[in-house]
Parts: sequence; structure tokens; C-alpha cells
Amino acid sequence: MAQYPWRMKFGVFMAPFHQLGDNPGLAIERDIRTIQWLDELRWDEAWVGEHHSAGWETIASPEVFIAHAAAVTRTIKLGTGVVSLPYHNPYHVAERMVLLDQLTRGRVMLGVGPGALPSDAYQFQLDPPRQRPQMDESLGVITALLAGEEVTHESDWIHLRGSRLQVPLYSEKLPIFVASTLSPAGPTIAGKHGAGLINVSTFMPAGLDLAKVWQLYSETCEANGHVADRRNWRLMLPIYIAETREEAWRDVSVKAFEFQKHYFDDTLGRTLEFPGKPEEFAQIMSMSGGAIIGTPDDAIEAIERIWELTGGFGGLLGLAHEWAPSEKMHRSYELFARWVAPRFQGTLDKLTVAQKWAADNREALNRNEVSAVVAAFNTLGTAAPEVVYGEATKG
Repeated sequence: MAQYPWRMKFGVFMAPFHQLGDNPGLAIERDIRTIQWLDELRWDEAWVGEHHSAGWETIASPEVFIAHAAAVTRTIKLGTGVVSLPYHNPYHVAERMVLLDQLTRGRVMLGVGPGALPSDAYQFQLDPPRQRPQMDESLGVITALLAGEEVTHESDWIHLRGSRLQVPLYSEKLPIFVASTLSPAGPTIAGKHGAGLINVSTFMPAGLDLAKVWQLYSETCEANGHVADRRNWRLMLPIYIAETREEAWRDVSVKAFEFQKHYFDDTLGRTLEFPGKPEEFAQIMSMSGGAIIGTPDDAIEAIERIWELTGGFGGLLGLAHEWAPSEKMHRSYELFARWVAPRFQGTLDKLTVAQKWAADNREALNRNEVSAVVAAFNTLGTAAPEVVYGEATKG
């Protein structure tokens, strides 16, 4: 069994995506139940998004959602995935996260981004080319406030005078991550501020060259006096697990195709070019590396490939989709937690050593057991029954 230098984290990235026509209140309640189930299964993290338009992603405030989710879970860490910084005054972002950190006793993480939906930017009269520089500017203010500094900052959209947070963090340090899609802005801004990195477009072999993403991030960290730590690198892609590969493909293929078609193509205008049948979509996605869809063994092999491709990362996040009915989605999370995650978290190491030692020494151990049983009968002056090697000892 391969050894990994740290315990890999596993979680979900919950935009969330809900099909049009579904009751939005019930959909949000399902999201809460999903996080409760992940918490019961000892998943590490859940990241919750912020969106305000386009009809699919229905959580407007990840902080409000996290406050509720934290109250009905025990150990899972909860992150904003992500707060769109150009939408907010950075002081308010920092202050809300401190409150959540206190309420959850250290179970929250701050994930930030520039804002992904063009329709959000239109509503708020934001200039899309400025959103990434605005994220950079805002994150600088937030990190200073969280460090306990007094901040005076004047720009055309941020106005702070002698500002400092009045409540301290519960945690020694609040984990901060920057979302990265296709542009170099994510790794460079994360590296500039010493934040962690979440790649939300992890597709192989097409899409991002993850090794180059890490190189850019680490070089920017070094240039700004920070140490790039691979344990603070998260990768996100769709995951679905079933008992057989064919079952997994069959369960999610059509819904996965419909999601790509109706969300990316019909809603966002990002053309989907797929010449095959919808029933083939999941197989093509998984075979091309765009998703992990298959058995637990398939998932283990895929994660091992990603590890080799990247040189190592700290955590893997599954896209929180609803491409199969709730009971099957819950089963997928359970199979992953039982048979995949332990391979990368060191939880099987001592069990494996214990089993191997018992197996390697089974003959001597069985002889000792037989001798002990015979001795016990001898103390009673009774002849011991015949003991057949390999069978349970009688007596």
C-alpha cells in the first residue's frame, strides 16, 4: 500500500446546483441533510458557494447557511466556497468569519473568489475585468484585519478609517483559500497573500496543467515571503461511486449530461460539444479524467494518478451534484468514506500491520493456543479432545 506524507482531506464543493423546477426550499434542506450525512461518515470538509442569479445556485449567503449547518453537525469543517469579494465590504467579510469561527469553535474556513457568474456582475454593475484586481485588494484588507491590524484603506469602492475587528478569532489562525479556475489570477493572488488554493476546474487531460498551476503558485508564494504548502491545495471534480462501474455510469450519465447542457450551455452560453449519446456521457467523462465515476477501486486509481500528475496535494473535493436519487448519492458518499478515503489517510496502516503479523505467525500462534487448551484439561485430570489444526478449539 502506498504511503503518503500527510493525511489527505476529502470534502464536497457545494455550489449548489439544483435543477430548475425543483422546490428551492426543499433543495436547500437536502443540502443540509447531505452535510449531516457527510459529517456522520467522517468526511473532512464542505465548501458552500455564494450566487445571486441565473436560477441554478440558490445559496445567497454561505455564512448564514454555514451557521445553520454547524448547529446540526459535529466535526466536519465548513468553508465558504466561495465568498465573492467584489460584492462586499472586506470589513464585513472578515467580521462575519470571526463570528462564525467563534460560534463553531474553529470549524470554519474562508474561501474567496472574484465572482463567477456574469449575471451577478451585471446586477451589481461590476466591471468584469476589474473583479480579480478587486479580489486581490479586498483580500489584502481582510488578511490585515484578521491579523489584528488597524486598517485605513481608501479606494473607489473600499472606504475604511482606523478600522479594526473588536472580537478575536477563536482559532489561532483562520484558514484562507482562493478559488482558481482557468486564469492565472487564482494561484498568483493566493501566492501573494499566502493563502491556500482550490482548483475548481480539475480536468485531465484537457483543461489545466496542474503541475504548472502549482509551479506558478509556489513561485508567487516565494516571491512574497510565503511558504507554499501542498497540504493547502485542494482539487475539485465530480465524483460518484457505486458497486460496479457499469452501475455508476448508468446511474448518473443522463443527469450529468443534462446538467452540462442546461447549465453551462443553455444558461451560461458555454457551448457543450459532445457527439455521443447522453447515456455515454458519464463513461466518457470518467475515461477522459474529467470526473471520478466508477467503483471504489476506480476512485483509488484515479486519485493515485492525480497525485502523480500534480506531485502531491492536500485534499480532494467532490462536486456536490444531484445526478442520482438522494439514496444513491448517500450510498456513493458512504462507499467513498468506507473504501476510498482510508487508503489516503493512514487509517488502515496499523490494521494492515496487525493482520500481516498475525498471518505471518499463525502457525506458531495456533500451536501455542493448542498447548494452552491441552494444559487446561491436564490441570483437571481430563484428557483433552482431539484438536484438528485449522478448526476452532473445542472446550
